Amino acid sequence: MTQKATGAVALEDGTIVYGRGSGAAGTAVGELCFNTSITGYQEILTDPSYSDQIVMFTFPHIGNVGANEDDNEESSVNGAKAARGALFRAHPTPPANWRSKDHLGAWLRKKGIVGISGIDTRALTRRIREGGMQKVAIVHAPDGVIDKDALLAAARAWGGVEGSDLAKTVTTNDKFESSQNLWDIKDGYLDASTALYHVVVVDFGVKKNILRNLASVGARATIVPASTSAEDILALNPDGIVLSNGPGDPAATGEYASPMIKTLIESNKPILGICLGHQMLALALGAKTMKMTQGHHGANHPVKDLETGKVEIVSMNHGFTVDPDTLPEGVEQSHISLFDGTNSGLKVIGKPIISVQHHPEASPGPQDSFYLFQRFADLMK
Repeated sequence: MTQKATGAVALEDGTIVYGRGSGAAGTAVGELCFNTSITGYQEILTDPSYSDQIVMFTFPHIGNVGANEDDNEESSVNGAKAARGALFRAHPTPPANWRSKDHLGAWLRKKGIVGISGIDTRALTRRIREGGMQKVAIVHAPDGVIDKDALLAAARAWGGVEGSDLAKTVTTNDKFESSQNLWDIKDGYLDASTALYHVVVVDFGVKKNILRNLASVGARATIVPASTSAEDILALNPDGIVLSNGPGDPAATGEYASPMIKTLIESNKPILGICLGHQMLALALGAKTMKMTQGHHGANHPVKDLETGKVEIVSMNHGFTVDPDTLPEGVEQSHISLFDGTNSGLKVIGKPIISVQHHPEASPGPQDSFYLFQRFADLMK
């Protein structure tokens, strides 16, 4: 007996795919991207950089490590507005991990994330690789009643990511402090015992593990909303400034953030840009960004540090990129992707400014990129 479909995916090109619903019931719309990570799905689905996106996992078996209270990556209530949905090849399996506290399906339901399994993820991945990321709508209908025409209309009516300032939806409303250190197998998360530096983090959707890595190199962090002025940031007298990761089109967020970043550049304070922060730093320096066809989403991306020649395996999550042909004099590439040669980092000659496109706080290498936080700390010495 064939099981009745309780979930469906509608692509803007008219394709309808049916499957089995999981997680939250209801409809979600967003941009479909594929992620090649084998694990880390909880961190991915709670990364604010995935706001307004439907994440399709290419690894066929997702869910075996379950979910827990510690691995969510959002840093604020607004930051919880991350991925809208998730697609799986196989239905999420029961957890089999000592840290697990919840089944993935139950966790998705609590987070309000719509999940669909039984999808031919390989076919949809090929479609994205050939035609680019599409607007999609997905539905989990436990009763099996699916209006495919309404679903397709919802996908086509959605405004899309390009031209959207999504950072404003995930940034914190209020300033807060963080000194939590990296996870320890014995003690879990503890506050750093000493603080050598004070860092202001401009929150465009900052991940918790960025704040923890800062603490690991001796930095106490003050996190401020994305719309904070340069004057208010400098009034906090930081030793350094971090422009965080986040979602959306950097050019849209840059309309209000670029003047602030330009003033911070002129202050000669050490600056570290990560992901969206890297892209907006590039815009403030005079470069341009552009939309990618399929983006980079995964935890197996090789990136080369041009200063040391080291190749590191990194985590990436971005649909826009810095155009290296537009870099002004005095701004150089520091890292490049070995998948497609796209820009993965910048440095400014004569200024204590560095940035990377990838996520140095993630652990696919497992710690290949942690050195970037120490490099930033060295700039603050």
